[in-house]
This record gives sequence, structure tokens and C-alpha cells, in this order.
Amino acid sequence: MHRDPNLHEERTTCRSWDVGHAVQVMSVSRFGTFIGALVAPGSLVRQAAVGLCAGLLIGCSLPPIGLWPCGPLGVALFLLSPRNARLIERIARGLFAGIGQFVIGCSFALQFTAFGYVALVMVEACFIALSFVLAPSTKGRYVSLVGLLALGEFAREHVPFGGLPIGGIALGEANGPLAGLARLGGPILVAAATYLTGAGICTFVRAMSIALHDKKRKGADTAIGEFASCGVVLILLTGALLFADLAPHGGTARRVDAVVIVQGGGARGLNEFEVPASTVFAAQLTPTEELKGPVDLVVWPEDTIKLATSLSGSRASSLIGNEASRLHATFLAGVTVNVGKTRFLNEIVAWGPSGSIVATFEKVHAVPFGEYVPDRSFFEHFASFAAVPRDAIVGHASGEITTPAGRFALMMSYETFYAERGRSGVRAGGQLIVVPTNTASYANDAVPAEELAASRLQAISEGRYLLQVATTGYSAVINTSGRVLLRSNLGSRDVLRVEAPLLAGATIYERFGDGPTLLGCLAAVFLGWALALRRRRVRGPRSC
Repeated sequence: MHRDPNLHEERTTCRSWDVGHAVQVMSVSRFGTFIGALVAPGSLVRQAAVGLCAGLLIGCSLPPIGLWPCGPLGVALFLLSPRNARLIERIARGLFAGIGQFVIGCSFALQFTAFGYVALVMVEACFIALSFVLAPSTKGRYVSLVGLLALGEFAREHVPFGGLPIGGIALGEANGPLAGLARLGGPILVAAATYLTGAGICTFVRAMSIALHDKKRKGADTAIGEFASCGVVLILLTGALLFADLAPHGGTARRVDAVVIVQGGGARGLNEFEVPASTVFAAQLTPTEELKGPVDLVVWPEDTIKLATSLSGSRASSLIGNEASRLHATFLAGVTVNVGKTRFLNEIVAWGPSGSIVATFEKVHAVPFGEYVPDRSFFEHFASFAAVPRDAIVGHASGEITTPAGRFALMMSYETFYAERGRSGVRAGGQLIVVPTNTASYANDAVPAEELAASRLQAISEGRYLLQVATTGYSAVINTSGRVLLRSNLGSRDVLRVEAPLLAGATIYERFGDGPTLLGCLAAVFLGWALALRRRRVRGPRSC
């Protein structure tokens, strides 16, 4: 039988094309199936698992891991929630997203108490779960969720017990491109932009899934609408970033020529029994005595001078006064003084070049369960607070102090997580932000790294250089763009010498605070609900 050789070649080519086409179709189908599985309602376990994975991804954006792209990607994953999902499914996704994020972000608490760690994670996770409860489950839910999640971050900074900003999503973006938005709206705007970026990614993924999986006219129209939403998000973010770059950074007033940050280093421990106060003081004094002039400003960390009685007339005050006189420099140091049997003062004290005390500042934001125990008689049933025998006396000052070296905005340790504390000191006239801190209580670098990220956002928000000085690290010098110019090593003895500009002028955030951002978030919530209600009126009731 005669065979046409061309026919065999043609059939082979056709077969090859069929296989390639089939693989392509299968790939498209699998992509659509995968996205469909993520957003499909009906499985409580699936929603919880997706939420947990998303939260862990966000946690990886936080210091010390610091993979900032994981923040928006994690948001995109947990925003891929099913349309018309049951309330319990939305709660599960939001709650487990929060658990994943704060299991990493609040891991520091585990070394103190397992019960407290679990309780803390659950309380913080509820803010995210509540956002899913308050958002519509149909059209407009992404818009509302962005606003609600950002409002939740603001709420976390204020309740309970004065708030706990540690583990917040904005800290994960301190090293990323969105950090510059703090100049316009502080950390809350950075958080809102992170959620908005995640929503844009989520919308793009859904649009691609619809475009590849649904070839009908209705699917094409939906995909076009989703791509248009992505375009709006991109325009908003690009415009905001350009505006932030052009916005005021702070203008130079004058310069402090020689600033010395002294980090004594040494062992880390929970209390004076593990690390005696005399050891901490000696670790600070030894490198200070080796300093040579000229020096304008010397900065010691928080909690380096511990006294049972008044600072006035004490040996520590005399030694520091002598060093200030020898160097003819202004000297800042952290002092704690016992007051009665149950309370203590936590202050930053300034000595002038003459050796006498010229200014003091009392810490305003005390650490709950670290520097004081709220409702002590109740919580002592669940954990021991032997390491916190006294409660801190809360200060009420702005944070600004005037010294011979200049006017400084002071934030002590934990206060750097609160944007309004930096704004308060700068608005009162502070030209340089100084953050004395003591993070020696923590076994690893989780809290020191998050604190450094918070200080970077403070420097951007206020348009001021920031000096952070810690007993065992991290000590750092940060410019107005949030860039770390110098940083100490954790646990080592380090002396950082820099020239620090004193800046004037005001950023947009310093002028207006969180108000415009919060109004924008509320507008997003109402817009999302308006879109959902409009759809409901047009289509009528729809069964889930």
C-alpha cells in the first residue's frame, strides 16, 4: 500500500500541536481551579488554613526577618476571600490571619509567660477578624477591608491598656518603598498602603483567573473591570509615593558637630538579679571616661542609673556631672528612682557642660506588664509578676527638652512605637529626636529589630534625624529618609560618633497627624458598603 510521506509529517505536527495546546489548557485550568479553591465558600478549615498561611507570610515581613514584599503578598492571600461567604468563614480567615501574623510579631512574650503569649496573640488577632465581620461579603468588600484593617491598626495602638503597636504591619515596610508615605500620614498610612497594595495584587490575580478561565462575554467584562480596579490602585500608590518624595523633609537649622552615643553592652537579663545595676552603670561609664573632646552631646540609654533614693547628691550624678564638665558637653542619661514601696520614676535627665542638671523628662507611655501591671490583683492569678514589683509613674510632658546642645524630642524605648509621641516632641520645638532605650530584657533580637523599624518610621514621619541608644543594642543613627547611617551590634560595647543636624520645618504628618488618613479609611469603608448595597438593590436578594 502506497503512503504519502507528507501525510505522516502532517499528522505528527498536528499531534504535537494538540499536546502543546492541551498542556496550555491544563495549566490555565489548574490556575483557575487553584484560585477558585482559595475563594470558594463552604470549607471552614480551608478558610482558616488560607488565613493562617497569609498571616505567617505577613509575619515574615516583620523584623528581624524583614522580607518586606511578604507583607502585601500576605494581605493579597487573605483578601482572596469568597464572595457571599458565611460570617463564620470570614471570621475564621481573619482570625487565623491575625494569629499567623502575631505569633511571629509578638513572639517576644513567649519568654515571659506562655499564657500571656497566647492571650496577647488572640487579642491582637481579633482586630483583623473584626475587620472581616464589619466588611460586606459582596462587591466592595476589598475597598471596605482596606479601610477597616487600617482603622484596626490605629485601634491596636490605643486599646487595650494603652495599645500595643508591636507586630504591626507597617513595621515590615520600614525597609521598603512604602515607608516614605509616613511623611504624609505616619505609620497608619503606611499600613493602609500595604493593605491597598495587597488588594491590588489580589484583584489582579482574580482578573487573570477570570480572563483565563471564563471565556464568556460576562467573564470578559468582569475581568476588564477588575483590571481597571488594579489600574486605579496603581495610580493612587504611584501618585502618593511621588507626592511623599516631593513633600517637606525638614530644613536644616544648625548642626551639632560632635555627638557620641555610648552603648555599654554586656549581658542581657530580665532584672537586677540577673544583671546588677552597678554592672550596667560601670559598662556605660568605662567607655565614657575614655572619650576625648571636642564633644557637644553624649547620650546614654534608658535605665542606666538605678537609685533607691533621689538623684540629687548621689554618687552617679556626681560622676556624670564631672564627665560633662571634663568634656564641656551636654549629657543625657536614663535614670530610675524608687518612690515609696510600690512605684518608681523612669526619667531622662540632662546635665549641662557646667556639670549641673538642666532638664528632665518622665516617660509617658509605660509598658503594660513590663513597667506596670494593670489590675495587678486580677492578673496575678494567671502569671507571676515578680520581675515587675513596682509600677511606673506616668509622665505627661510633650517630650521636648531644651539643653545647651539644642532642643530635643525625647521618646523613651517603647514610646518610639507611638507616632504621636514623636509628633508631640517635634511640634513642641524638638529639632533632633533622641530615643534612649533598654531592650536588654529580651532573649533575642525580635524586639530590638522591631524597635529600630519603628524609629525609622518616626524619623520619616517627623522629618528629623533620630539617635537611638540602647544598653545592649540596637543603637543607631537614622536620617530623615529612614536610612540607618550607623548601627551597633547586639550585645557589644559600641561608641558611635556622628555629626547630627538640628532640623526645623514640618512634614505633612507633623502638621495634620493621623486625621486625614483616618478620614480616608472611613471613606473607604462607606464606599465599599455603598457599592455592596447598590449591587443588592440592582440585583435583589441573593442566596449564599
